[in-house]
Amino acid sequence: MTAEHQIPDAPAQRPPAPDRTSPQGRGRRRKHPAEPSGSRRRRPRSRKKLFLAATAAVIVLAVAAGGAVYLRLSGNINTFDDKGLSHHRPQETPGDAQNILLIGSDSRSGDNAKLGGGKDPVGRSDTTILLHIYADHRHAVGVSIPRDSLVDIPPCLLPDGTWSQTRTNAMFNSAFTLGSTAAGNPACTQNTVEALTGLRVDHTVVVNFAGFAAMTEAVGGVPVCLPKDIHQKDLNPNRPTQGNLVYHKGEQKVSGKAALDYVRLRHGIGDGSDIGRTKRQQAFISSLIGQVKKEGFSPTTLLPLANAATKSLTVDPGLGSAGKLLSFAMSLKNIDLADIQFLTVPWQYSGARIALVHPDADNLWTTLKEDRTLDGKPTGQHTKQKKASPAPTVSTVSGAGITVAVYNGTTTRGLAARAADLLRAQQFTVSGTATSSTQSHTTTVIEYGNGLRKQAQNLATLFPHAELQPIPGNQINLITGQDYANTPTTSPAPVAPAELPSTVTAQARPANRSICSDLSYG
Repeated sequence: MTAEHQIPDAPAQRPPAPDRTSPQGRGRRRKHPAEPSGSRRRRPRSRKKLFLAATAAVIVLAVAAGGAVYLRLSGNINTFDDKGLSHHRPQETPGDAQNILLIGSDSRSGDNAKLGGGKDPVGRSDTTILLHIYADHRHAVGVSIPRDSLVDIPPCLLPDGTWSQTRTNAMFNSAFTLGSTAAGNPACTQNTVEALTGLRVDHTVVVNFAGFAAMTEAVGGVPVCLPKDIHQKDLNPNRPTQGNLVYHKGEQKVSGKAALDYVRLRHGIGDGSDIGRTKRQQAFISSLIGQVKKEGFSPTTLLPLANAATKSLTVDPGLGSAGKLLSFAMSLKNIDLADIQFLTVPWQYSGARIALVHPDADNLWTTLKEDRTLDGKPTGQHTKQKKASPAPTVSTVSGAGITVAVYNGTTTRGLAARAADLLRAQQFTVSGTATSSTQSHTTTVIEYGNGLRKQAQNLATLFPHAELQPIPGNQINLITGQDYANTPTTSPAPVAPAELPSTVTAQARPANRSICSDLSYG
């Protein structure tokens, strides 16, 4: 029995299950509170909030780790409950590499209410970055995931103790609002990112409005650049007149609420999209990191900065003390600005929403999972690898561009997650994992829709005893049987990630780039 089988299963991550009985026979196991499905109603744009300070907070802590500073920080740090994390998680990040999920919260509680419009008490997150820190701790890549991206949101723990059902084709940022609390649902966003990327998130950091504004003041302001003058109407498009000049064209410093308004700015620049705003946010993060380094390491500078950072944070329990935070942050201090890059996951418009582009997005996640730089080069620093008993390898096959929903057709716990890990190692895209409506499968089954037989046969290379069955529709379903449960755990030979196209790598922004360059999409 593998270690995975010893872990109690959380409710399965459920893509739409194959219907083998009736429209109602989809294996629902308990009732859940009504949750809005992936609504396509656009939220008022004035509600779009930032993420930004999460990255800044991590970097700030990296330079604040000296002397007795940390003794004043522990009382500032909040943690979220990790009971909501899925038990069906990707394999641990190898070696010394780390994946940090950075989320910005627009909570209206406390001092946050003074800094943003709107009165909705529900905490929201409109920008998220997955920061991959390479094993050599001298390189990092931050990947922005657009708030409007259409993704599958796996089951998440709600405040009443029940779990939501999988939501398909839902807006990415709706994961954070599940449960409708002021603090948001960081665990749900983490579950969604892990299911989307196949990467294990080692730590999650959430930063709020007030903390972000305080940090920009603590460093004496952050240099920014604008391609044109910005007036009050650009901040609030519902305003009837142009209003006063808010920011002048060119370089300037911003701090406090002015910094917050800058990174939330969407109208009046480029195509007015969230994608364009993401570019400016990436430039702002880079500038803030540079400003922290410029201010130096004196206690006079670092104490208010560290206080501002920790007061703004909600973190996972693994970072729930000043000592843990500072130990982690110190591991980042040797990364030069030129070796920190930001980019947005490959995307394209899908009506008013964002669709992720495959296989480019899958290749990006695989590149990071293999700890390779964006140009495909290994860092060569995979140290402290966990020793494992030799295991037979499985056939190597490229699943790039093939999407599969995985179901456990047995009563063996964790079997769908095990199969999903196998598929991701071969570059298949796993749309989700769930328990099949029938759990008495003796043989693994691969169901395939119209025109997908060749892809199903490719998948069957990994499951040589599987039965192939045509079904209506255009999806591929893998239903694991007892034959797979009885197969010894294997170590799939990973497929080298395909080279990322220049359309992806060209948009990467190093943190030392001019603050006036490449500020907007459109």
